[in-house]
Amino acid sequence: MRWAIQPGESPLFGSVRGCDEFEQRVLRFDAASDEQVNEADDEVLYVLSGRGSATIGGDEVALSPGTAVYVAQGSAWRVDEADGLEVLSVLVRDPLPADGKTHAIVAVDGVEAGAATAGRAFRLLATPELGCQSVTQFVGYIPVVRAPDHFHKYDEVVYVLEGDGRLHVDGETVPLRAGTCVHLPAGLVHCLENVGPGEMRVLGVFRPAGSPAEAYYPDGTAAAY
Repeated sequence: MRWAIQPGESPLFGSVRGCDEFEQRVLRFDAASDEQVNEADDEVLYVLSGRGSATIGGDEVALSPGTAVYVAQGSAWRVDEADGLEVLSVLVRDPLPADGKTHAIVAVDGVEAGAATAGRAFRLLATPELGCQSVTQFVGYIPVVRAPDHFHKYDEVVYVLEGDGRLHVDGETVPLRAGTCVHLPAGLVHCLENVGPGEMRVLGVFRPAGSPAEAYYPDGTAAAY
């Protein structure tokens, strides 16, 4: 199935895999890094594991699992200290203007959860309200259930943070586990199923920005929750 990449496979989703909106990368640091400036793309980051510190847009930031960072195109960032630091980066191609905002930092545990379909919940990270005009970044929480098949009007890349499940698309099914990447183009009817035994957590980035709760059944009617 071309919509999923299993742990250990590379590259992740980007233009070479038919995903022109985004490029996913897993960045690993065990020491300080050089300064990085991307003049073309916005970037949203999420700390997967390890700890460290960084300077982002001139601000010193502590990094730990669950730290999310938005960096606008042309803004500088670097890692100052790192201990087994692993970060998921998603580059956002052709971003919208940031209206003067250079960066934002969010801790996932400090964000109030919202509700989505089939008992799912989410916490918003990078959003237009924080200056990230092009995309919404969020962590989703999926209970042990198979939700009805549905689609979104946005283009999305997903990284499975925790749990085991299955992705169902067009009669095909592939396993999901920590480290699996998924690309869901706008309009693709799909279902992410959590097979248990515990909760599944996923990190999503989608464009255009909006609410992760917005979904539609295959007949086009809005999903109920």
